[in-house]
Parts: sequence; C-alpha cells; structure tokens
Amino acid sequence: MSLKRSSSSFFFLLFSFFSLSSHVSSQACQKTCGQIPIKYPLGTGAGCGDPRFTRYITCDPDQQTLTLTTHTGCYPITSVDYAKQEIYVTDPSMSTCACTRPSHGFGLDWDAPFSFHDDTVFTLLDCSVDESPVFTPLSNGSGRVSLCDRQSSSICTFLYSNCRAISLINLQVSTCCVYVPLDLGPSFEMDLKKLQCSSYSGFYNLGPGQESHPENWNYGIALKYKFNVFDEYHGVCGGCERSNGACGFNTQTSSFVCNCPGGINTTSDCFFLYNSASILVPWLSRELVVSWIVVWMVMSLR
Repeated sequence: MSLKRSSSSFFFLLFSFFSLSSHVSSQACQKTCGQIPIKYPLGTGAGCGDPRFTRYITCDPDQQTLTLTTHTGCYPITSVDYAKQEIYVTDPSMSTCACTRPSHGFGLDWDAPFSFHDDTVFTLLDCSVDESPVFTPLSNGSGRVSLCDRQSSSICTFLYSNCRAISLINLQVSTCCVYVPLDLGPSFEMDLKKLQCSSYSGFYNLGPGQESHPENWNYGIALKYKFNVFDEYHGVCGGCERSNGACGFNTQTSSFVCNCPGGINTTSDCFFLYNSASILVPWLSRELVVSWIVVWMVMSLR
C-alpha cells in the first residue's frame, strides 16, 4: 500500500470518527429507572421519551426513582404496564389500613396526557356531612342528596369497620364517600380542603375474594396514558427500541431521535451500530482510537 493511499485512509477514518463523535449526546437515555423499565413514551431526562411526558414524569438520577409530578404534588410511580398503557402511582399521604393520615388530595393537570383508569376507586374519609359539597342539600331544605357512588357504599363499610387504622379513629360511616371525579367536575378534583374531608384512600384492585378484606387491596392510583391525540405509537420508535435504542427527541426542534448505546443520536434506529465496526468508536476514548489508527497506518506501510 502506498503512503498516499494510507494517508488518505487515515484521514478518512479520522474524519469519520470525529464527525460521528459530534452526534454523541452528553447524557444517554436510560433504559431503566431503578427496577422500572423505561420505554416510550416515558423517558429519564431531557430529550428522552415523548416531550409531552417530560414535564410530568422524571427519574431521580441519584435515588433512581420514577416520579409523577402534578399541581397537587409529587408521587412515586410503582409500576408501568406498557402493553395496557397504564401507570400506577402511590401517594405517601394517602390513608390505608396500615396508617391513616391527613392529606391534601390528588389531581391531574388538565393538559396532562393522563386520565384516571376506570378501575381506580377514591374513597373520601371523614367528610363533613353538613359542609362537604359531596352531600348536596335539597332545594326544599328537607335533606341532602349524596353525590357519592351508592353502589360502592359497601367499600366504606369495609374500610370503616375492617380496616384497623381507620376503625381505631371510630368514624361514622356516614362521613365516608366513594368519590366519582366526573360527578364533581374539574373544579373540585381531589381537593380535600374544598371537599371538607380530612383524608382519602385510593385503590385499583380489590383482588378476587378480597372485597371484605381492605388490608389486601392494592392501594394507589391507576392512570391511563395516550401517546398522542390519536393514541398512535410512533412508527420509527418501534424500530429504535428493537435495535436496543431509546426513543427521544431533539430538545430544540422536538423532532424524533433514537438514542443509541454510547449516547449517539440518530433519526432512525441503532441497527447501523452492528453493521459497521467503525461506528463502534464512540464507546472508546479518542486517544485510544487515534493510537489504533496510527498503528494501523504504520503496519500498512510495511
């Protein structure tokens, strides 16, 4: 091999390497946050996942905890079912059979890409029968009409009688209300101060044969999410994830990018990493790669 040809090859490799390096992002998108797998539309930082979710769901890099943030507070995410598009969160201030505590309530931002799952049940605890808007007075003043879900009144009975932490407070079952968000309207949400209730309990699965055993209920809040207005999964994103990439977006243009191992951003997928050995360069230091290229050029001259 001539010196001229070797030099050309050398400079071509060097140009390819440094050009590729310019596409390496400073922080690669994580595939997990703690024990929870992270897939589209969720992300672990700026430029990861769907931009509509970034402001609501974050991953603490130190604690490795996934958190949902709304105007009512921050709530740990316990699990995500990507096949069913469901997110499960817990409220540390929620009352359960293990502990009863005062709470401010829970609410979703009106423009958030989430909605309450049909399986989610909210039970308002220790509500003021005389002042709470869940007990609406009749126009003739002869009594009050409850806006609570009467078909689920047995839930209040089980909580107030069979749930140790709640039964010890010795509350009247008439102060309990199974809350239906649509009946109360968006103005109240789960604002316990407005609802004149001291606490609430939320659960999404009673479990087979466990209706009368509140200590075994799955406490928390189940949410549904949508990818976009038409609930469509980004076509390119599927290929990105199948190639061991993480779906993300350009923070300046909000256009799609696939974050590949090593922090490389592409507009398609990461399959090219396995089709060209030279693309594997970003996992190595520049100094080491340059040294290898120099050795290769010297060997070629022999």
